[in-house]
Amino acid sequence: MASRNPARPLSPHLGIWKWGPHMLVSILHRVTGSGMATVGACLLVWWLAALAGGAESYATFRDTFTVEAGGLNILGYIVAIGLTLSLFQHMMTGIRHLVLDTGAGYELKTNKMYAMLTMVASVTLTVLFWLYLGIK
Repeated sequence: MASRNPARPLSPHLGIWKWGPHMLVSILHRVTGSGMATVGACLLVWWLAALAGGAESYATFRDTFTVEAGGLNILGYIVAIGLTLSLFQHMMTGIRHLVLDTGAGYELKTNKMYAMLTMVASVTLTVLFWLYLGIK
């Protein structure tokens, strides 16, 4: 059994570190990458199953992700906008990591500024993308 020696150093954990934007974008990079892969795989399987299921099955899939004559399908837009935001967040964080790989941007203020810029840029690009598509 381990002894409780107060002279032993503590292992780093969330109680020791102060949260910052650089920690958030690191977690977001992992979440968005995994999320895009999971949701993309599910959508691909659904699309293939809808193709194999016939015209009625495919119409259900298509109507989920398109604007119908009678209105707007909210589920399709939530998934599409979420995937778009995930794509831009993952891309911006990837660019940040590319800059860090060159050895630049490790100063604390610069690192935090780049982290904040990734979040601002991803939201801005998502809004601009959907405005370009005509969703207002």
